Amino acid sequence: MHFSLKRLLTASAATALLCVITQTQAQNWPTKTVRFIVPFTPGGANDLMARAAAEGASKALGQTIVVENRGGAGGSLGADIVAKSTPDGYTFLISAAGVISNSMIKKSLPFKDEDLVPVVMIGVAPSVIVVPKSAPYDTLRDFVDASKKGQGFNFATAGTGSTPHFVAEMLNVKYGAKLQPVPYKSGSESTTAVLSGQVEGTSEASIIALPHIRGDGRFKPLATTWTKRISAYPQLSTAVEQGFADLQIAHWAGLHAPRGTPPEIMDKLASAVDKSMHDPANIDKLRKLGIEPVGGTRQEFAAFVDAERKRLGEVVKAAHLKEE
Repeated sequence: MHFSLKRLLTASAATALLCVITQTQAQNWPTKTVRFIVPFTPGGANDLMARAAAEGASKALGQTIVVENRGGAGGSLGADIVAKSTPDGYTFLISAAGVISNSMIKKSLPFKDEDLVPVVMIGVAPSVIVVPKSAPYDTLRDFVDASKKGQGFNFATAGTGSTPHFVAEMLNVKYGAKLQPVPYKSGSESTTAVLSGQVEGTSEASIIALPHIRGDGRFKPLATTWTKRISAYPQLSTAVEQGFADLQIAHWAGLHAPRGTPPEIMDKLASAVDKSMHDPANIDKLRKLGIEPVGGTRQEFAAFVDAERKRLGEVVKAAHLKEE
C-alpha cells in the first residue's frame, strides 16, 4: 500500500508539473514564428484571407506569422501536414469547406476529422452564380427554369466537393434544376470555361467574380449564395431573397489547429484574429475585395463547423456525391 501510494503521489506530482509547464508555455506563446498553412495555391480567396489574418494577428501578438501555400489533393495535402504537426501552437491550417466535406466524399484521407480542431473564423467570400454577359437570363429563377428544358446545362466547378459543386447539387436536389457539374482544376479555369462559352454558368467566390462583373463586364451575376448581400456589390440580391431559401453557402476561411494544441493558445490566437477582423482598416480593405470579415470566438467557429457538417452531409447523401 505504501509503495502504491508513493507511485500515485509521484505520478500526480508529475502531472501537476506538466500542467504548470504547459500553462507557462501558453502564457508566453508565441515566442517564435507561427506558420499558417494554406492548402491551395496563391491568389485565391482562401490565400488572401489567410494573409489578412496573418498580418493583423501578428500585430496583436507581437510575433511574425508566415503564410505557406501547400496546395494539392483538394486541400487535403495541406490539411494532412497540419494534422500531423506538433501541437505546440506554431502550425495552423487555413481551413475551408473541404475540411468538412472531404471525408464525406473522398475514398480515404491520411488523417481523421478529429485530428483538426476549429480555432476561429476569418471571413467569407460570398459565392456568386454567374453566366456569360450575353446569356438570356437575368435572375437565378430564369436560369434554373431554363436548365430544366432539354439536356440541361453544364455547370463549371473546381472539382468534386468544391463550393460550386455544392451550389449545383443544392439547386438540383432542392429546386429541380438540371445542372451537370463539370470539374476543372481551379476557379480560374472555371471562370475561363464560362467566359469562353464552354459551360452555361458557374458559382465563384466574390473576389474572383467581381472583377468580371464590375471591371470588364463579361460576367452577368444572377445571385449571391450567402446569407447577406455583398458589401462591395449590394445591388446583387441573395438567392434567399429570390426564393431559394436553402441555397446558403460561401467560400469561407478559418483556422484549425492540430489536435492536442493547448486551449489557452487557441483562445489567444482566436482573440488576435477576431481583433484583426474588427479593425476598421482591415474591414475596409477586405470588403473592397469582396471579402466579408467575420472573426468571433473559438466556440462560435466550432458551432459553425458542426452545423455545416450536418447541412453539407445531407446534400452529399441526397446527391450521392463520391470522389471520381
